[in-house]
Amino acid sequence: MLPLLLLLAVPAAAPPDHPSPSKQAWTILRDGAADKSGTRRARALHSLGMLNNRQAQSIAEEALADPDKDVRSEAATSLGRMRALAARPKLRACLNDKEVQVVLACANSLYLLKDPLAFEVYYALLTEERKSSGGLVQSQLDTLHDRRQLEKLAFETGIGFVPFGGMGWQAIKTIAHDDASPVRALAAERLATDPDPKSAKALADYLADKKTRVREAVVEAIAKRGDPALLKAVIPLLDDENEGVRFDAAATVIRLSQRRLPPRAKGSVLVGRPK
Repeated sequence: MLPLLLLLAVPAAAPPDHPSPSKQAWTILRDGAADKSGTRRARALHSLGMLNNRQAQSIAEEALADPDKDVRSEAATSLGRMRALAARPKLRACLNDKEVQVVLACANSLYLLKDPLAFEVYYALLTEERKSSGGLVQSQLDTLHDRRQLEKLAFETGIGFVPFGGMGWQAIKTIAHDDASPVRALAAERLATDPDPKSAKALADYLADKKTRVREAVVEAIAKRGDPALLKAVIPLLDDENEGVRFDAAATVIRLSQRRLPPRAKGSVLVGRPK
């Protein structure tokens, strides 16, 4: 009887310590972000963009210094998807990255985070010029002048690597013609919300761009901007050789005509009022 009592007094062995699904999930992501394969690191960083917490943000911020440009791009992209406002200083610093691919990913996230510094990049993409002394460095501008580099960026845009919203289908369509216009079209679309008058002038100037996709994007940007001062610049596109541009121009003319400002005193300056 005594041995049986002793046996009952011994506590049962504890079950194996299995991690919770949440802990297992974090282990998978952390290990992926630290993997020796750049492809795996980039893929893990992409998935982290689905989260919105300090731990995920910390991993993504650290990856902004990764030696692999694809990883840096995905890290920048994820921070934008997370709406990580606290990451804005680090994203701004990454605008000096030597790879324009990374610069564009950072600009996209800064745009999502409503940081006006993103407009410096989009202005340079459209015009190939600095908007201010605080814009892109010369090596980056040189890349923007290199059409082969822009064609490469257009390809990356088309396959969805660089997060350019709904431009994928049009980019893929254009890539077949070895064209860099999707990147410049994106820049025009993004400048729609830049209140700087320099951007308004740039949009007006590029209404005459030789690339149809760029003209379409510029017209759409002007419509979104809602600045009646740009109406006169759009009117000539009612006779554009491309039907799509004519349709967009017609809609824009109607939209801006409805927003016409009342006559002002002689000598006053008409200032655009971005929507």
